[in-house]
Amino acid sequence: MTAIVGVHGIGKYKYYLEAGNDVARAAAAMRAKWDNYLHASLGGETRAYFAEVAYFAHLLNEPRPPGVREAEAMRVREQMVLAAWAKELGVGEHLTGALKTFAGWLLDRLDGRAVAFAKLFCPEVATYLADAGRREKVRGLVAASLRRHRPKVVIAHSLGSVVTYETLWANPDIEVELLITLGSPLGMRNVIFEKLLPAPIEGRGERPRGVGRWVNIADKDDIAAIPPELRESFAGVDEEQLVNLDWIDFHTAGKYLGCGALNPYLRPYLA
Repeated sequence: MTAIVGVHGIGKYKYYLEAGNDVARAAAAMRAKWDNYLHASLGGETRAYFAEVAYFAHLLNEPRPPGVREAEAMRVREQMVLAAWAKELGVGEHLTGALKTFAGWLLDRLDGRAVAFAKLFCPEVATYLADAGRREKVRGLVAASLRRHRPKVVIAHSLGSVVTYETLWANPDIEVELLITLGSPLGMRNVIFEKLLPAPIEGRGERPRGVGRWVNIADKDDIAAIPPELRESFAGVDEEQLVNLDWIDFHTAGKYLGCGALNPYLRPYLA
C-alpha cells in the first residue's frame, strides 16, 4: 500500500500532554485517530493508511497563566493575528484604541465556536510566523517525516497545510505525487498569505515544484479557510472541492477525513 503522511493542524498540544511530553507517543496517538477517521469514510477492512502524522504542536505551545482573561493572556503578536483574522471574517473592520482592548472586544462579540477556534488558532499561527527558530524546527520535523517515508500522498490539515507548503518549497528534492490540503488558511490575507516563505509574487503563490498534483478541500463555512478556494491566490491548484461539514465541528480533521471527499483521490493509491 502507498504510504501516506499526514500533517496536523491547530489544537493538538493536548496529545503531547496526554503522552507525558513524549513526541513519538503523541504522533502515534494522532496516527491511530487519523487512520480511524479515514477508515470510517473508505470502509472495508481495518488497515493502517498513514505511515506517520508529522507532529509539531509541542514546538508552538507554552503553558499559559491560570485564571487570566483570554485577551490579557494573548501576546501582542497573537492579538494582531486575532484582529487581522476577525477582519477577514467580517468582524471589527477598523482597529481602534488599544490592541488589547480591541482583542477583548472581539472575543466578547464572537460566537462560542469562533472564540474556541481563536484561542487555538491565534497563538499557534502567531508563534509559527513570528518565531523564525521555531518555524525552522517545525519545518525540519515535517521534512524529516517526508524523507523517512517518501510518501506518494501527503494530507495536510489547517496550519499543517502552511507548514507543508513551506517545507516542500524549502526542500525541492522531496517529491510528492499528490498533496491534499484540508481547511487550509494558506490564502488568508493580512494574516498568513503575505508572510509565506517563499513570499508570493505579485499577489500569487505557486504549487511547490516537487508536487505533482494539488487538491484543495474546504468546508464552505470553515472560518479557518478564508477564502475556502485557493486558485485565486495560488497557481497549480489542480482541483478544489467545497464540502458541507457539521456546523459545530467545521474545522476538525475528523470531519474532513471522514466526509468522503478525499476518497476518489485516494483510492488509486490504496488499491
